[in-house]
Amino acid sequence: MRTKTPSDSLTVMTEIVLPNDTNNLNNLFGGQLLSWMDRCAAIAAHRHCRRQVVTASVNNVSFNHAVPQGSIVTLEASVSRAFTSSMEVFVDVYIEDQRSGSRITANEAIYTFVAVDQLGNPIEVPGIEPESETEKIRFEGALRRKQLALILGGKMKPEDAHELKKIFFPEEN
Repeated sequence: MRTKTPSDSLTVMTEIVLPNDTNNLNNLFGGQLLSWMDRCAAIAAHRHCRRQVVTASVNNVSFNHAVPQGSIVTLEASVSRAFTSSMEVFVDVYIEDQRSGSRITANEAIYTFVAVDQLGNPIEVPGIEPESETEKIRFEGALRRKQLALILGGKMKPEDAHELKKIFFPEEN
């Protein structure tokens, strides 16, 4: 199985925030944004493995800026790290200034997807080789995020989370 890069899975979606997408403050519903992010991330995961994928978890969502009605929103997703059958996908959300065209980062999220066969059983996915500095930082952090999720889910003992222990107990390494 050929190793891929995050750019192989890059998915870009652009939406305009219409009145039916907004809450009573005329800002984008958080749930609508989550739906857009899930779709964008799913396409990125599919592009990485070229198999059917299912959302395993939404690991983190940061709503940093309200997204007003009429905004042009661009979502960019790519696989940050691949494990045996799962993939961590980062989604960056930008708001475009309609006059200047400049963008600000509004939100971000981290999703986990699992590749499955036609019966819904997990299957192996290609590895990933980060290229840019941001990709390398996200790749390195993915294992710590996975270990933390496994601990919180009761699927890993804290003493077995070696990557996390390096952060909290550097003198032991």
